[in-house]
Amino acid sequence: MEFSLCMIVKDEEKVLSKCLESVKDFIDEIILVDTGSSDLTKEIGAKFGATIYDFKWCDDFSKARNYAFSKSTKDYILWLDADGYITQDNIDKLVNLKKTLNPNVDVVSMHYSLVRDENENTIYSLRRNRLVKRERNFKWVGRIHEYIDVYGRSLHSDIYIYIITSIKHIRKETLIYLD
Repeated sequence: MEFSLCMIVKDEEKVLSKCLESVKDFIDEIILVDTGSSDLTKEIGAKFGATIYDFKWCDDFSKARNYAFSKSTKDYILWLDADGYITQDNIDKLVNLKKTLNPNVDVVSMHYSLVRDENENTIYSLRRNRLVKRERNFKWVGRIHEYIDVYGRSLHSDIYIYIITSIKHIRKETLIYLD
């Protein structure tokens, strides 16, 4: 079983290396769709062996993501944003998932760690569908705040994807919880 990484990028030189470094050992193909970078984004992607495509930005994230997915050639597609990364313990889980994933599974959801405390413990996360079977030809929907429209067999994994945030840490007391 092989995994593609599909990303849309623009001027991501500050964060892209951390993202690609975190996936390079288990991803079989990296697809970067560049929407108009004027920095070193493409050169950084090339250092990691990415196949890079240009896409004229049209104010529609779904169109760009669908284009990226159309370039994938592997069994499953993992998607990340350039400011996302995976820690070693979660890389280990992904490597194991790659070895053991039932081919009848169409989509795998993962935790998306959005806010962490001063010890890097996740204090706010949500689930996102992160790994999808390519042959199902799932489509992204929504010009902004897009989502991938999935169906079929799903697996809810315990894998975490992290985002590089501008907030270094946040105290738990500052969060408001709604019931």
